[in-house]
This record gives sequence, structure tokens and C-alpha cells, in this order.
Amino acid sequence: MTGLLLSLFFFLAGAAASLIFARRGRWPSYLGAGGVILGSICGSVPALLVALGAPPQSFRMAWDVPYGSLYFGLDALSAFFLLPIFLITAVSALYGVEYLEAYRGEKALAAPWFFLNVLAASMVVVVLAHNALLFIMAWETMALSSFFLVTLENEKESVREAGWTYLVASHIGTAFLLVLFVLLGRAQGSLDFDRFSAPSGAGTLFLLALAGFGTKAGFVPLHVWLPEAHPAAPSHVSAVMSAVMIKTGIYGLLRILTFLGPMQAWWGWTLCIVGLTSGVLGVLLALAQHDLKRLLAYHSVENIGIIALGLGVGIVGLSVGESFVAVAAFAGALLHVLNHALFKGLLFLDAGNVAHATHTREIDRLGGLLRRMPGTGATFLIGAAAISGLPPLNGFVSEFLIYLAGFKGAVSLNASGSVPMLAAISGLALIGGLAVACFTKAFGIVFLGHPRSERAALADEAAMGMVAPGFVLAGGCVLIGLFGSGVVRSMGPLISSVSGLPSIQVGRALAAAANSVARVGEFAALLVAAAALLCVARMKLLARRQVATAPTWDCGYASPSPRMQYTASSFAQPLTETFRMLLQTRCVFTGLEGFFPRRAEFHSHTDDPYRSRIFQPLFHSISRAMASLRPLQQGRVQLYVLYIAVTLLVLLLWQIA
Repeated sequence: MTGLLLSLFFFLAGAAASLIFARRGRWPSYLGAGGVILGSICGSVPALLVALGAPPQSFRMAWDVPYGSLYFGLDALSAFFLLPIFLITAVSALYGVEYLEAYRGEKALAAPWFFLNVLAASMVVVVLAHNALLFIMAWETMALSSFFLVTLENEKESVREAGWTYLVASHIGTAFLLVLFVLLGRAQGSLDFDRFSAPSGAGTLFLLALAGFGTKAGFVPLHVWLPEAHPAAPSHVSAVMSAVMIKTGIYGLLRILTFLGPMQAWWGWTLCIVGLTSGVLGVLLALAQHDLKRLLAYHSVENIGIIALGLGVGIVGLSVGESFVAVAAFAGALLHVLNHALFKGLLFLDAGNVAHATHTREIDRLGGLLRRMPGTGATFLIGAAAISGLPPLNGFVSEFLIYLAGFKGAVSLNASGSVPMLAAISGLALIGGLAVACFTKAFGIVFLGHPRSERAALADEAAMGMVAPGFVLAGGCVLIGLFGSGVVRSMGPLISSVSGLPSIQVGRALAAAANSVARVGEFAALLVAAAALLCVARMKLLARRQVATAPTWDCGYASPSPRMQYTASSFAQPLTETFRMLLQTRCVFTGLEGFFPRRAEFHSHTDDPYRSRIFQPLFHSISRAMASLRPLQQGRVQLYVLYIAVTLLVLLLWQIA
């Protein structure tokens, strides 16, 4: 545990140093980023060793807090989740040094670096904590530090509203977790994880964990904070929150499942329903967005749904004794945790480059950026293909494992199980197809065509400190895609820890799954090689010819302009119209009038149905109810002392009675 304790030391030292040198120009950035990077390097080594099969490590020290202890544990599950935390926070910190320069002079840079270091440290403690009280304290620290990062531009009303929505949602989730840990620790009189046992009413505890951790993960309908907070935060913070912070919800759910005894089939089917709902609705809402970062935020909901779907299929397989189904599904879900961290971190950083260069995130004001920002465009294309599950990139490997488990389950289970399993496979296929359409829209309209605004026409590539982190993450997407079979084989200790199956049985199942991944990967590599050869042949054939460009057939318009290109609304309109019953998209169309029309417009807007129809009316009702209590707040200290005295008197009388 020495390396991990040293990691925490560097995080906290970086936080303190950024405040101490707050008035020294760029020193807060250098010291804050240095703390994150050094801490990540120190922690990555022991985490990688344990993830690959080294013995677990622990550190325990007495604590004067009742029921609390400084109890840290590093096993295969926590080590696996630590790896993306260290990687994403390090590259995001490197990115943030240049990105936050735009704020220097307007805002003090010490605060965002202080809170980024605290956020990194709290995420590490959440994953290492083996005591419920320590876990909750780190969980709340994680929520508060990320809240202050989200509200960096708090002069904007939309940012303040997004921050408060996130904070309220986080505390609602924490309320469920408090009840969960009290029930788990009540039987043994201890809140240490190794003292928890499977109590009666495990199903109730599962539902509490699903609600508490699902709020942080972004399961539908508990996701409403996510598309508000992620776009509001600085882009490197959005990358950290979307790529790794929401995964602490997945970690917490898996950790609790290890305490509840034998997993029940209905838990798995519940997760399958939650996963399909989150995946389908998340990608549909992403397809309807006009803000690039909001589009990416909804894709986090989609990918969390894919992870939940994989976990659900794995639990079903485990409950019915189908070891291959369980192992392949768990491997796909957990590998997707890592894969999503890579490509979602990459996409948010690239979106930050675009916003930094053009001063807008509105997709319809962009276009033609590939020539002006080739590095950002190339890495965004890799991330878009990876998140769409296209071979030979990493997203394909994890989704293929879930498909493999689903098909095996559909063949092996009886009719009552095979039909829902086929539905899960169909839902995953629908999610993948819609994701391809969505990122075709995002990449095509942002990076291809002609610039749709003056800022897009004058955009320049971001500084190397903002482009290089994207190449690191894009390289990770490519490497896992190319060497997917080896990565799958190395997941034995992790899958054994989660499933409880013998390591030999897990090893055989992973070997079979890895062989399937390798065969499909070889076929995909051949297709990519063939496409590359065709591109080379085309270049050679055209090398000695004069190539000219000309406008396309313009339907009789004499002066074609960038406004005649597809917009985000018009590109997505056929699909949003198909799913109109779910999305309730509002469209405004001004048609063509006369032989020489001067103007034609098409606008569409899609609200999140859960936010607009459930949570906003609920929050407004609560706000009106709380407004009736405002007379109690008079601003007089004497009155507040009276409140305290009356409360103490009531408690005393209640205790005596």
C-alpha cells in the first residue's frame, strides 16, 4: 500500500501547493498538475500489479471516530477501477494546464487545481475504502469537490443551476447509501467491509444500492444531473467526471453485490431493464442534441446502460449456473468500464479543443474543422468509431463479449430466459446502430463540410499540451482493439473476484471468449488493411492527374452557401421522427414561399422527458413548500439561539419520556 499512500500524499500536496502559490502566475497550474500526475504514477504501479494477479494489500489504522477506521484494501476489483482513475486524471491535468490559461486574469487558478487534486484523492479513497464511514466521507468529498469544479463559471445562471442540480442528486443518492450501510453493519455491529455478511432481505439491499449508486452512475431515470453538470464543467473536468467519476457508482454496486451472498436472477433482469432503458434513451437524446458536450454527456448515460446490461446478463448467467455466460458478460461489462474511460475522456478533451478554438459548443455553428484542426479531428474520429463499437477499436471488443454472452444465454436457457436474452441482444444492437448515426452527425457536421460561422472559419489547432493527451487516449483505444484477446485473458483475477467462480473455471471461459475475439479481430484487421490498400491505390492513381474541386449539383441555386449544408437538426430528423413517441421533439419549420424564397428555417428542440415531466415539477413543488418556512430565517442571532434551545429542550423531554 506504500505506493497508494504516497499517491494520496502527492494529491493532497498538489492541492495545498496550488493554494500556497496562488498569486504566482502559472505556478498553481504547474504545482496542481504536478501533484495529480505524480500521484497517478505512484498509484498506478501497485494497482496494475494487483489487477494482474499479485496478492491483495491492505492498511488498517485505528480511528477515534465511532464505527470508523482507516481501513484501506487493494484487491483485483479496486485495482481495476483505480487504473482508469489514475490515467484519466493524469492526462486531464496535463490538458488543464493549457486549457485554464484562458481563465487566467478572470479567475484565480488555484481553486480549480485545489479541487481537482481533492477530487482525484477522494476517488482513490472511495475505491480503496473498506469501512463504510470512510467510504461515505470520501464519497461526499468527491461530490463537493466536483461541485465546485462544475460551478467554476458561476457567474452564469445555467452553470449555477447545473451545479445545484448535481449537488441535490448526489445527496439523494447518499441518503440511500446511508440506509444501506446501516442495514449491512447492524448485524455485526461494525462498518468494516470484511465484517459485513449476507443478511435477510438481500433484495431490499440490492435495490438500495441500485438507487444510491445508480444516481452517481447516471442510470435512467436518475441521470438528470449528468447532462446538466458535464457541459457546464471545464472540459478536462468533464472528461474526469464522465470517464471515471461516474464509474465509482458501478464500483460501489459491484462491491455491495459481493456482500449479499448468492446473486438472484431477478437482480440480473432488473439490471438488464435499467441498462436497456438507459442505453436506448441515452443515445436517442444524444442524437437530438445541438450542444456538442451535452451530446457527449447523454452518451455517458448510454454507455453506463451498456455496462449495466452486461452486468445483468452476467448475474443471470451466474444464477442459473451458466459459467461462460457469466464470465463473458462480466468481462464485457468491466472491460467497457475501461474502454468508456478512454474514448469518452478523449471525446470530451477534443470537444474542449473545439470550444477553445471557436468559442462555441453549438454544432450548427461549426463545420470544416478537420483542415484547421487535423490532430483534434483525427483523434475525435478514432473516439467516435470506438464509442460506436466499430472494429478494430476497443469499444467493439467489450460489446462483442456482451453479445457473445447473450447469444450463449439465449441458446442455453429455457424459453422464459432465452426470449428476454434475445431482447437484450436486440436492444444492444439498436443502441449500437443509433450510436453510429449520432457520431456520424457529430463528426460530419463539426469537422467536415464548410465552416458555418466566422469563428469556425478562423479556428486554429489547439496547443500541443491540449492535443497530446488526445493522442495518448486514442492510442489506448487502438491498442486494446488490436490486442483485445490478450486483454481478455488477463482479466481472470478480476472476474474471479466479482463472480466468486473458481479461477480455473474462469480461465477456461475467458480463453474461449478470447479466441472468439481474436478470430473476429483478425477478420476486422483484414478489412481495415484492404481499405488502407484501396486508399493507397487511389492516391497513386491520382498522383499524376490534375484533381479539381467543384460545387455539387445545387438544385438550381446560383449561389450555394454553407447554410445549404445539413444541420444537426435536419440530419437527425428522420430518426427523431421515428422515435417521436419517446422523444416528443418540438419542431419549427418555415417553408419555402414563392419562386425565389429569401428564407427557410427548420429548428428542433428535445427536452429530457424525465427532467421536464417528473423532476422539475417535483422540485418546484418542494421549492414552493420550503418558501413557506422563510419567515423563520430573520437574520437575528438571538432567534437562532432560541431555535437551538427549543430543539435541545424537545430532545431532552423526548429522551426522558
